[in-house]
Amino acid sequence: MTVGLVVALIVFFLLAAFFIWRYINLRRRLDDYVRALRQSQSLDLPTDVKDLEDLSNAINFIAQSFNLQLSTLNSERNRLATVLDQITDGVLIADSAGQIQFANPAARKLFESSNPMNRTVAEVVRHHQLVEAWRRCQQTHELQSESVEVPTRRQFLQLIAIPDQHASGSLLLVQDLTRVRRLETVRRDFISNISHELRTPLASLKALTETLQTGALADPEAGPRFLSRISTEIDALTQMAQELLDLSKIESGQVALDLAPVSPKALLTSAADRMKLQAERAGLTLRVECSSDLPTVHADKARLEQVLVNLIHNAVKFTRSGGEVALLADIVPERGAADTEERSAGGAVRFGVKDTGVGIPADDVPRVFERFYRVDKSRTGSGTGLGLSIARHIVEAHGGKIWAESEEGKGSAFFFTIPIG
Repeated sequence: MTVGLVVALIVFFLLAAFFIWRYINLRRRLDDYVRALRQSQSLDLPTDVKDLEDLSNAINFIAQSFNLQLSTLNSERNRLATVLDQITDGVLIADSAGQIQFANPAARKLFESSNPMNRTVAEVVRHHQLVEAWRRCQQTHELQSESVEVPTRRQFLQLIAIPDQHASGSLLLVQDLTRVRRLETVRRDFISNISHELRTPLASLKALTETLQTGALADPEAGPRFLSRISTEIDALTQMAQELLDLSKIESGQVALDLAPVSPKALLTSAADRMKLQAERAGLTLRVECSSDLPTVHADKARLEQVLVNLIHNAVKFTRSGGEVALLADIVPERGAADTEERSAGGAVRFGVKDTGVGIPADDVPRVFERFYRVDKSRTGSGTGLGLSIARHIVEAHGGKIWAESEEGKGSAFFFTIPIG
């Protein structure tokens, strides 16, 4: 073997060893790079493999774009989840087989189902009319709507079924229409009541006017009497219009209260003085029971006096001659208040108007503060039926409560509380 051949072999093996070492080193670094990619760590390429720099930059750009899109999707998903959790409308998502795949808290509450997931629409909804609306949606692939009343809960529900064109499922939107229906009922009753209240005085005015036109105006006795009745009816209509206006302003919060320290005894005495003559004409005794050392209340004196005068007026109107109407006030302490100092520092003053009149049937007591409500079986006479409703709103505007206690045939008692100022 010649020397030249030996040198050539040595050079060959050295070059082979060098390339093998370069291959192993590159393979090791690429393995480290792949592991870094999988672990979402820094994607900086080793300096000795710059041949892959373009690939590294492309991968870095793709990874950053993916992370940005993922962050945006997570943000939108969290925002949507928050909306679905907070809205009062129920949302159900069902697949093509009718299995519930999603239900927000409102839907769980409306259908009283703690775990509706993976249950059928029929099992969760449990109202055949609503289930039929969902089935029609599945069959026709068109939006369907259905309303139903739940008698056991006095609740009105509306279901809107929307087909899912992509997954062949459906989106069920459930709305609680109970409050809307109640408002519609209140509006309908209000129109009916006010029409009834207006019909009587208007009919009376028409009859009186026609009588005067046919010659009664020239009658020296009948003419003035009919004119007086016309004036009375006009006063009643004026009172109704004013009370409706007052009630509307109070309910909408447009009436500003002139709050100031008010003595309970002074308030009762002032109201009693205004109604003293009317009580005497009815043959009734009107008395005030109130201690002089009661703490003052933070209230609008004129408005509270309006409440008391209204309650006294009703008591006088529905108490027979020889009866009695009593005005009283005492302290209702805060819960837990034991000693005198605590009782004076918190709580409220309870005002009351008691009578020995005809009383109110038990079934009617909860409704006496409704607009135009009258107890026809025992309470007769004139009036708009708005006074107690106005009284309730005035008391509630002061942060107090008003209620009635009565036993038919033995009299009534109306109480309201005003926080101590």
